[in-house]
Amino acid sequence: MSALFEPWSPSFVADPYPAYEELRAQGRVHWFEPTRQWLVPHYEDVSALLRDRRLGRTYLHRFTHEEFGRTAPPVEHEPFHTLNDNGILDLEAPDHTRIRRLITKAFTPRTVARLEPTVQRLAAELVTDFVRDGGGDLLARVAEPLPVAVIAEMLGVPEADRALLRPWSADICGMFELSPSTETAERAVRASVEFSAYLRELIAERRKEPGDDLISALIAAHEEGDRLSEQEMISTCVLLLNAGHEATVNTTANGWWTLLRHPEQLARLRADHSLVPTAIEELMRYDTPLQMFERWVLDDIEIDGTVLPRGSELALLFGSANRDPQRFPDADRLDLARTDNAHITFGAGIHFCLGAPLARIELAASFGELLRQAPTMKLAAEPRWKPGYVIRGVYELPVEL
Repeated sequence: MSALFEPWSPSFVADPYPAYEELRAQGRVHWFEPTRQWLVPHYEDVSALLRDRRLGRTYLHRFTHEEFGRTAPPVEHEPFHTLNDNGILDLEAPDHTRIRRLITKAFTPRTVARLEPTVQRLAAELVTDFVRDGGGDLLARVAEPLPVAVIAEMLGVPEADRALLRPWSADICGMFELSPSTETAERAVRASVEFSAYLRELIAERRKEPGDDLISALIAAHEEGDRLSEQEMISTCVLLLNAGHEATVNTTANGWWTLLRHPEQLARLRADHSLVPTAIEELMRYDTPLQMFERWVLDDIEIDGTVLPRGSELALLFGSANRDPQRFPDADRLDLARTDNAHITFGAGIHFCLGAPLARIELAASFGELLRQAPTMKLAAEPRWKPGYVIRGVYELPVEL
């Protein structure tokens, strides 16, 4: 049944949900030979495995590559792996615990709440300009600039430098796709080197002249006795940018694409803006921006009679889990008022998304402003899907008013 899973097929990327339905019907775990991974499509399994300490995002805290039966990455990829492997998304305890605790001190609910007026102002300005120009590419004009500006504001990146961030992030995130090409790897390495060098300079400036930003807060926490190396600080900043906007950008664009194809639900939302909070949760469930989350088997586990030995890699299919009818009644129906909606778009366990509260503020601001200022917005042309499957989104979303 894993033949249904075609992550390099444009038609599959555009609509993977029928294949997921068949995968769920045929079993709880499926071997996928092209990437040598076990596909896990059911909500209950995905949710449990995200919390299972016999799995890890990395294995290097317990084994060498050789001990784990894996080949070390090519030497020329080292700058990417140094950057990526020191961020909390790809760390396990005790390093994950230490760094996440430190970030949490700087990334407090108060910090996020303090950003809300800025988020609202930026969203209003972006949508006002967009409406004044009569529409255009919603992705480039609203979906992308808002979360990038917010994260840049949090980090204290000067406004003149912010145009650098999105291209660096896009190149680095290319490595999270399945079997990235040589060209993708080269771009990711180059972006890793350039972004790291930029942040090293910015950190040095903040050491001399601290500001009211996250980098200054991380430096202050470090100097108060918490251990955070400069590389960990750099990796944390890059992760906050990448994770802090990729999902929000795609939720915005994919969400509006979904709404514009469900006119009765969109009319319901336009008539009652109080539905925005539940609508956002439903759009994240219905068309999940991060389709897959990978984890390594550190100690043998069993799923439905199949033993997955140490060294195996699991592909937890978030997109499938969020459409599992055993957890979500009438799962393939878009219901903007759905309240029992424990989707796993933000993950679970120790790697639950730290920025989820901020993402929700950004999404509420941009969706709210578009509903208020562009009540007649409609699709101008069919969007083109990017080839990436793991981080799934469109190249553009052309709309007219």
